[in-house]
Amino acid sequence: MGQGLVIGEVFAGAARAVPGHAAAILGDRTLTFAELAEAGNRTAHALLGLGVAKGDRVVCWASTSLDVLPVFAALARIGAVYVPIGPALPADEAEALTRAARPTLVVADARVDGEAVAEAVGVAHVGLAELVEASADEPAEAPDCAEPDESDPHTIFFTSGSTGKPKGVVLSHRVNVLRTHPGSQLEPRGTMVCVYPMFHMGAWTIALQQWQARDTLVLVPQTDGASIVAAVRRHEATRLNCVPAVWERVLSALAEEQLADTGDGTLPSLRFADTGTSATTPELLSGITKAAPNATLRVFYGSTEAGNVTSLDGADVLRKPGSCGVPSIFQHLALSPENELCVRGPLLFDGYFDDPDATAEALQNGWYRTGDMATTDEEGYLSISGRTRNLIRTGGESVAPAEVESVLATVEGVREVAVIGLPDTTWGEVVCAVVVPEDPASIPGPAALRKVCEGRLASHKHPRRVFYADELPRTAATGQVQRKQLVDDIMAARTP
Repeated sequence: MGQGLVIGEVFAGAARAVPGHAAAILGDRTLTFAELAEAGNRTAHALLGLGVAKGDRVVCWASTSLDVLPVFAALARIGAVYVPIGPALPADEAEALTRAARPTLVVADARVDGEAVAEAVGVAHVGLAELVEASADEPAEAPDCAEPDESDPHTIFFTSGSTGKPKGVVLSHRVNVLRTHPGSQLEPRGTMVCVYPMFHMGAWTIALQQWQARDTLVLVPQTDGASIVAAVRRHEATRLNCVPAVWERVLSALAEEQLADTGDGTLPSLRFADTGTSATTPELLSGITKAAPNATLRVFYGSTEAGNVTSLDGADVLRKPGSCGVPSIFQHLALSPENELCVRGPLLFDGYFDDPDATAEALQNGWYRTGDMATTDEEGYLSISGRTRNLIRTGGESVAPAEVESVLATVEGVREVAVIGLPDTTWGEVVCAVVVPEDPASIPGPAALRKVCEGRLASHKHPRRVFYADELPRTAATGQVQRKQLVDDIMAARTP
């Protein structure tokens, strides 16, 4: 089974130890660990028959489905590289990412036109349903073929950042094993509901965490609050990890059931309630605490490139509002002279696929430059103050949007706010606030926004422009505000 820490052993080991235990559940369908390992072996034989070999890349363009899991397991077994792309991508974007991945094969479900994309790129294509059908006739034993080493690439995730060209983050078998390993002594973990889409690293990190611990993953095809609440309750899930925007949906669903007198508005089975990826307000954290009264609340900060970098949990969540905690295991952190957070350790990615310039810029002397500005307090707790590329330069001064947003968010009537820099011939950029009001009929005016900044922020950080919106544009996977889109939309509206 390969050399060293390889992902294929996760499936083989769980099938030997707990063959009848549920590995994954979606709706009314369940895959046991024995079934998943066997399906992975059969799929591996089928993929080898289609010409896929060790080191080849396979693009998987599909929605959340149990049928995708054997493909993931099969590619790990034969040493090919799994490259997922989002099912909601338009054909031209899917074609661009597929071309960038230079795959041997495209696997796509019936909801997308994978054949057309594969033809445009000039590679082979197989439908996911067709692959499942073909695999059924293959042997259930693992194929006799070249096996991966732990340093070989296992996955490539194309980043979905708010600006710039997506980059393919290469993660080795060893890195993915280490990022998700439960420790030398297995302890009861319980079922985890996964709300992340299956083209996102978060989904596979959560899946491998569960599978290495030999426990159950519950997938939900929709991320509305009611569906997530129903899944947690049906399976008595002990773990739930949501980005802040999705937690808001969960809390809204729980509030609605209380109003309708159909539930008590809590999820008592949860033992761990996790969040992160973007700013998490004290109000949201308080709401999660009430909704999951038996859970330890945790806030994580990390990235596809670096994995889980820091964590904040327990009493510290409310004691250190705005912080993202202390370094996670195996992570070494440092701040550059410009206060950019840098990370070093065995969990880092291998580089950006086919992009040596971007890799050289991000990885310097063994350190990954996160692009995040950070500060540490007297106890060593880290706080993110903004993105280096999001810094606003106004009149020679630097402004971190997150710092201004945290102040403006305290204004009564503000539901959400994003701070951006608008081009200006005099100042270079001017600070602009885009506000989503709680009530469109009672909008907090510019005077109220500027007044709250007095005495709390230097004058050059006060918003000089204020715009209002029904909602903020966010990335699909992580809910991060797309600041560049806001700037482009505002500038386009101001152009005669």
